[in-house]
Amino acid sequence: MNRHHRFLARLAACAIFATAAVAAQAAPKFQMPFPCGQAWVGSTWSGHSPAYAVDLNRGPNPDSDLGDTVVAAYGGTVSTSAYSTTTGYGNYIVINHGSGWQTLYAHLNSRSVSKGATVKRGQKIGTVGRSSAKYNLTPHLHFEERYNGSVQKIRWNGTQIPYYAKKTYTSKNCNGGGGAASGTVNTSGANLNVRAGASTSYAIVGSLADGASVSIHCQKNGQSVTGTYGTSKLWNRIGSGRYIPDAYTYTGSDGRVAPDC
Repeated sequence: MNRHHRFLARLAACAIFATAAVAAQAAPKFQMPFPCGQAWVGSTWSGHSPAYAVDLNRGPNPDSDLGDTVVAAYGGTVSTSAYSTTTGYGNYIVINHGSGWQTLYAHLNSRSVSKGATVKRGQKIGTVGRSSAKYNLTPHLHFEERYNGSVQKIRWNGTQIPYYAKKTYTSKNCNGGGGAASGTVNTSGANLNVRAGASTSYAIVGSLADGASVSIHCQKNGQSVTGTYGTSKLWNRIGSGRYIPDAYTYTGSDGRVAPDC
């Protein structure tokens, strides 16, 4: 190869590298793989395989995490939903987000989505488990962000997590990352009282018909209420001084969908 050809080859290599670098920087704004407002401890350490993965537990007793909801860190298409007998991932899901980006969720207790499904950010895809054909594990979520098949350092809400460390993070995976969430009143017929606060002791300031659509600006814990969707302390603020119990509100999630009030 003469000098001219070597120069052109170097230029081509630089162009490929620059293009890859720009594409890698254009990562989706991934959120934590858990419902809005939940706090989880993320652990990274030297020797973890792969090095930039993170393991997540909710508290000091890992067994209590078994069955907790796992949600999509970003919208995309499920490229894998399977049980691996060779990698140690056990029940795992891979979501393809386009432009070379993927997220992986491993050791799941259950999988709620199948290969080919389209998912939204914040949608439930499975539950925390300990599944693995190679390892004896305590319940936790193994999470990866990949670019063109290579595991990258984790970024949530645009901020890279520290390596190597153990740190508590609070999920901002709220209604796809921001703004008011949507809900539908479900009382099986009767009107739903709208309260001035997050308890039935507050004054009634209005009512909503069964099937009414609402915008949920934020959520807070209040009086425990048993309704269409079980028993919950969560209340949804649908306007200034206007609250309805989450137990009577369909949001498409069994956890938080909006920030704390």
